[in-house]
Amino acid sequence: MEESQLETIRRYRAMGSFDPYKLWRFLEGDDIADYFEAIWEVFRTDPVFQPPCRAQSREEMQELTLRRAKRLFEYDFLSFEDMMASPMRARAINLVISQFDFGLTAKFILSFQMFGGVITLSGSERHQHFLEQLHRMEIYGCFALTELSHGSNTKAMRTTAKYDPKTQEFVIHTPDYEATKWWVGNMGQTATHCILFAQLYTADDTCHGLHSFVVPLRDPASLQAYPGVTVGDIGEKLGQNGLDNGFASFSHYRIPRENLLNKTGDVTPDGRYVSPFKDPSKRFGAQLGALSGGRVGLTGVAAINLQMATTIATRYSAVRRQFGSTDNSEQPVIEYQLQQWRLLPPLAGGVVLQHFGKTLFEHFIRLRMNMLMGDKSAEVAELGREIHALSSASKPLASWTARDAIQECREACGGHGYLAVNRLGVLRDDNDPNCTYEGDNNVLLLQTSNYLLGMFDELKSGRSVSSPAQTVNFLNRMSDIEASHFRPKTLEDCRRGDVIVQAYEWLICFLLNESHARYTSELRKGKNGFDARNDSQVYYSRSLAIAYIEYVAISWFHQLAFVSADTPAEFRPVLQLCSLLHGYWSLHKHMAVLYQGGYFTQKSAGKLVSDIIIQLCSEFKKEAVSVADVFAPPDHVLRSPIGHSSGQAYRELYQAVMTAPGALTRPNWWQVFTNDKPDTGSRRQWRDTMQQKQEARDASKDAAPSAKL
Repeated sequence: MEESQLETIRRYRAMGSFDPYKLWRFLEGDDIADYFEAIWEVFRTDPVFQPPCRAQSREEMQELTLRRAKRLFEYDFLSFEDMMASPMRARAINLVISQFDFGLTAKFILSFQMFGGVITLSGSERHQHFLEQLHRMEIYGCFALTELSHGSNTKAMRTTAKYDPKTQEFVIHTPDYEATKWWVGNMGQTATHCILFAQLYTADDTCHGLHSFVVPLRDPASLQAYPGVTVGDIGEKLGQNGLDNGFASFSHYRIPRENLLNKTGDVTPDGRYVSPFKDPSKRFGAQLGALSGGRVGLTGVAAINLQMATTIATRYSAVRRQFGSTDNSEQPVIEYQLQQWRLLPPLAGGVVLQHFGKTLFEHFIRLRMNMLMGDKSAEVAELGREIHALSSASKPLASWTARDAIQECREACGGHGYLAVNRLGVLRDDNDPNCTYEGDNNVLLLQTSNYLLGMFDELKSGRSVSSPAQTVNFLNRMSDIEASHFRPKTLEDCRRGDVIVQAYEWLICFLLNESHARYTSELRKGKNGFDARNDSQVYYSRSLAIAYIEYVAISWFHQLAFVSADTPAEFRPVLQLCSLLHGYWSLHKHMAVLYQGGYFTQKSAGKLVSDIIIQLCSEFKKEAVSVADVFAPPDHVLRSPIGHSSGQAYRELYQAVMTAPGALTRPNWWQVFTNDKPDTGSRRQWRDTMQQKQEARDASKDAAPSAKL
């Protein structure tokens, strides 16, 4: 007798070599694990977080999202005191709410962390009252940088803020419709205030560049726009429609002088511009420092999307039976090599990217704390540069990995993966904008490659390089690395964790040389620096940035799995499997460059990498369900019948469909079928028109003179 789905999932769980719950608490830490569980329990018991009983309109989704955001304020999951005592909770709340609904995450975080965070970092004591009002939800905030015609090119924003010394006010103005603030989350229906980025002009018409202001948009008592402000909703999106993205334009709209966030620059009452930064570019970099925090946060959120998608697909693959060695038997599809190759590397990648996102956030918190303490040392400045370079590539890495894996998971689950109730479509749509906002992924990668090429210039000048997070220190060994080759001869040799790290170090050194040579070659053609840099991206600088961020994620996880004495022995085998499988899966994408540059010198090298991936997939299959359990939220948060922890996918899916409103009732439009049967063929005039056109073409051919031979 064939085993039940419940028995099957239990059998696969029994294959695991570790306790998933214990590993999760080790990776996240007890405080954060307790924090997750407390919020999960709220999602289970509080009626406002229960799924709606029917499909909702966009307006209903936005109302529910706001009600849930209000409830989050009531629970006060992240007070300022909590954040100071346990900074990692700022990351955790993003992740745990994203597991439930990323639209709610954005609704809450854009106001609480982005709006409030920018005021905290860029403002001063005179802005404290905004934070107090924000904490009581007397006001609601948003972050207004992007304009209709400009996104990535932040310096080109055209909204203006001109100071009037007579009234000690800034006059905010939108010069034309292309300068309308656009895509701003919370601005569509809810936000009463925004952090507005505008070009600051003093009374003498001198432009001092982009600055940030706290700008009231709507009356908090009525949500009606103030005179001089045109604000509204940009409409339905591909996903996240519980979040109201909006637009705003201003017509000579006045705000108090004190609403300028003055950490990086200020205007005195009599109209003089003052700034602690002598270099405008450094002031601009400090002004946009909040964007690094957004990219760091999205790195973690994309990893959550990856984990949930692979959890759903792995659990379903373990209990879904198709075909078998005999006509009378079927086996779970996870037993098929192809299914393992499709799903298990991304599953391992979710573990690696979780650790990467957490470690990156720890470095970011160190930077934030130093900045709040007023530390302006060279080391803090260098850490800021490194965090900027890392976050500019970490968001592309995580969001693209999740994007590709979610689609693979959707297809690997067959037709049921396309059913909305199983949530893979929602995850796909929610993750998709991660590739664009907070900076287009491909454009962001230029920031990372510029950072690395700057390090290369240092090396060429005879100076050594280092960074606070030590992500570039290996470049000091560039000569030795460039002379190295891929050394493993057997599959067993490939199991040394440092093999992948060494291969990536060579890859980065090679691409760094190639990118610099390409850029220099373009300059010699007479191109200016801007054009030469742009024409050095494809196959060069872009590939360099991707290889670098993959290397950082892999090397940090290598330390955890193979090196750190703090990693318990019971977890090392599965963590090392994750490290190796994700590492070789990532490295395999660079096979052509590894051969092109001479790191792979024999045909067997490429075959070894392919063979070790297949072998690791086969071994990882035994751990797969347990690994999926590590980061899987409870079923009431995951909300996927085919990904249900019980493994009873078909029972859960059947019940979900049968209890859905309207599943068993006659539609309201039933009379469209029963009444007024069509007069088949009564509207065939289109055929006559086609026939007339054909006859005209034939007549034209007959009338044309014969072609001369």
